[in-house]
Formats: sequence, C-alpha cells, structure tokens
Amino acid sequence: MTLSEYSREELSEFLNEQRKLLGEYKSRGMKLDMSRGKPSPEQLDLSNEMLTHCLDGDHISESGIDCRNYGVLDGIYEAKRLFMKMIGVGRWEIIIGGNSSLQMMYDVLAKAMLLGVKGSEKPWCRCEKVKWLCPAPGYDRHFAICEAFGIEMITVPMLCDGPDMDMVERLVSSDPDIKGIWCVPRYANPTGVVYSDKVITRFANLKPAAKDFRIFWDDAYCVHSLDDEVPSILNILDECKHAGNPDMVIIFASTSKISFPGGGVAIIGASEDNINFMKAQMAYQTIGYDKLNQLRHAKFFKTYEGILEHMKKHREIIKPKFEAVLDALDKEVAPLGIAEWSRPRGGYFVSFNGIGGTAKRIVELCKDTGVTLTAAGATFPYGIDPEDRNIRIAPTYPSLEELKAAMEIFCVAVKVASAERMLGE
Repeated sequence: MTLSEYSREELSEFLNEQRKLLGEYKSRGMKLDMSRGKPSPEQLDLSNEMLTHCLDGDHISESGIDCRNYGVLDGIYEAKRLFMKMIGVGRWEIIIGGNSSLQMMYDVLAKAMLLGVKGSEKPWCRCEKVKWLCPAPGYDRHFAICEAFGIEMITVPMLCDGPDMDMVERLVSSDPDIKGIWCVPRYANPTGVVYSDKVITRFANLKPAAKDFRIFWDDAYCVHSLDDEVPSILNILDECKHAGNPDMVIIFASTSKISFPGGGVAIIGASEDNINFMKAQMAYQTIGYDKLNQLRHAKFFKTYEGILEHMKKHREIIKPKFEAVLDALDKEVAPLGIAEWSRPRGGYFVSFNGIGGTAKRIVELCKDTGVTLTAAGATFPYGIDPEDRNIRIAPTYPSLEELKAAMEIFCVAVKVASAERMLGE
C-alpha cells in the first residue's frame, strides 16, 4: 500500500510508530554534517603525494620560468595544457587561477558590475536593473553571489535534459536587463542532469536583447562520473563560435574535488578576445597566481588522461555511497509513494523531492536527530522553494557506515513529515 491508501486510523498509527523510531535514533546522539558536498578524507588522501615528493625542490617550468617568483598572469603552459582538453579550449583561451572556481565566478561578476564585460556600454552597476536567470533546483552559492550584488534572480525550471530553453529563449530575447544565466552542464547540482546536445545548441544560438549577455558555464563536475565513461557533451565554446556568439560564454572549472578543495587550481575558459579582456582587468589585481601549485598539479597528473585515471580512484570510494542512498530510498520510501529522487550518473548529489510542504520539516527532524542537511529551499533563488519539497543529499563526506545510519534517519523523517502533512498536522 502507498501511504495515500492508508485509512486515517492506519496513518495515525503509522505516524506514532515512526515518531517512536526517531526518538530511538535521537537517543543514540549521532552528530553528522551532510550540508555540503565535500570530498571525504579518503578522497583527499589520493592526492597526498602532491604534498610530498611531487616537486622535490624543482621550481622551474618547462619554459624556464621560476615558479617561485612574480609573473605569468594567466598561468604556466604545462598547467594550461593539462586542463585545456578537460574544458575544451585552446592555448590562448584559458586562464589558470587560484584554488577556487567559485572565487573566480564571483570575481568575474564583480568586475562586470564595476567595470562591465567586453562589449558593455557601461558597467552593470550603472544599469537601472540587472537580472539573472537561475535554473532550479540549482547551486545555492551561485544564487548567493547574485544576491550579494543585488542582482534580481529569475527562476527557470530544470528539465530532464537541461533548463527550460523555451523560457530561456523567450526571456533573454525580450529583456535587455537580463545579463546572464548560471549553468552546470554536466551532472547539474543537485539534480545530476547532463545537458543534451539540443539544449547546448540552443544556448549557443541565443539572441539576447542585452549585447553583453553572458552564459556562466560552471563545468564543476566535468570528470566526476560514477560510470566507466565520462559522458561527452557538445563543446559550448565551439558551438558559440559557429553561431557567431564567441564571446557569450565563460567556462569555469577547478580541481577542488579532484585534488584538494583548499589547495587546487581554478580555470577560466573563453574566447581569446574575452580572455585578453579579462587579463587586462586582472593586471590591476594580481601579478600572478600560485605557479608552484600549478606546477605541482602538472607534474602529479601529467596529462588529461592522468586526471581521468585519478578520478576512477575517487569513483571507487564514492560510488558505494551513492548506492547506499538510493538503496535506502528504494527500500524504505519508494513503496509508500511519497517522494521521487534523481539517479545521477555523476556529480556530488542526489536531488530528493518529497510531498509538497514537507522539505523544511524533514530537514528539521533530521537535525533534531543529529543529521544536518543542506537547508530546505537552498536549491532555489532567495532560498525559497515554492513547493517546499526539494532537498539536496550530499553523500560523499561521511563514511559508508555513517551514511547508512544517516539514511535510516532520513527515511524515517520523510515518513513522519509525509504522514503529518497527510493528516493535516
């Protein structure tokens, strides 16, 4: 029987049983934070050699640059060569930055507000209004950047193959205040959606009313596959060039979940003209990023294929965790017909949708029992899920045993919140 088939008496009895179970879990005193998609210590250990004998005192790049010193604003060539294939750009279409792609997204948007982008008639801060399209469920930190700059966010539904492109095309072509859109094209955060070729082609062929419109293409999980192969998607920069829009896209990526979140490298890819424009702005900000770290990464991974081999080791650690989440949901929640969830082939999250009006309650019940989840609503602009049903589950950081225990609690919390909602409590 699904929960909707229970009589009111049966539902009340079911609720009491599940509340009792939650009380038993609470008495165990569990403390687990699953609010962010962080690599586990075991994953970080995979790159420890980078901290020991990777350089062995060598600080000279292939071209003779002393990586200890100032200079080389856009990054040493061997680091560029390592990541060009990963994000699909050429030698003059890439900048190697610090450890955080999020910081680089913030920085590019901050400069757009203060100075404008290539082709801007004026800095965006001088515009009467700046709007941004936000596919949702989406990445909460993307939305937080917009909110920090006072940019008005417009929610675009995320479909099974990418954002609702009918809506995107209609809005972008008709409203010059819309300056950009967030995209996570491969294993979208949190749904795990991979953008289809059709969606990417439509992005490249957009006809924005704003001549300085930008697609922020956050390819954060481009090599984070849970299958044997990384799914191939169309090259957005090539497609934009073919469509006559070479400057419309800016690509971001990093090694935050490949090597070390606190000590990786971040990457920007764009047209050569865009890169030159951004380098001119950067020249007032820094004389160069950490070239020793760039050299360390180049020596450790050696080639793009070396990155892919390294990611297989990550997959061995995290795939069983995703399976544990899905197994628990399939066994405990699916038969009751009270929720649905994604089955990602990569990335870092499982997107869970409960009965409308239950997400905040589920998160509250879990926290009260010792399991901290991402806040309900975080996957929508302004932290407001209009249906209060989406929860982002982040399986990677806990141990497998901790995760299984947390999912027991989560499933009971889902049952309690769903029964309460159906009883009108």
